[in-house]
Amino acid sequence: MTAMKDLIQQELENLDLEQLKQVFEFIAFLKFRARLATIAAIDETNLAALYGEFAEEDRQLAELGISEYAELLKHEN
Repeated sequence: MTAMKDLIQQELENLDLEQLKQVFEFIAFLKFRARLATIAAIDETNLAALYGEFAEEDRQLAELGISEYAELLKHEN
């Protein structure tokens, strides 16, 4: 791997500023692509568990909201 890094370093030294900018953009693209691969590999089982958890939380909040709404209606009359 060190030999590869040395070869890349030698090539970089021969590039002009515009070519170095292009290399930098390509490196940024490679990093971005690597992050996307990580995001795409999310476990669907974990997603299903999270969905269930949030659905339960939403149901509880909705019930609480209905109770508060009913109390507000009582006080309006």
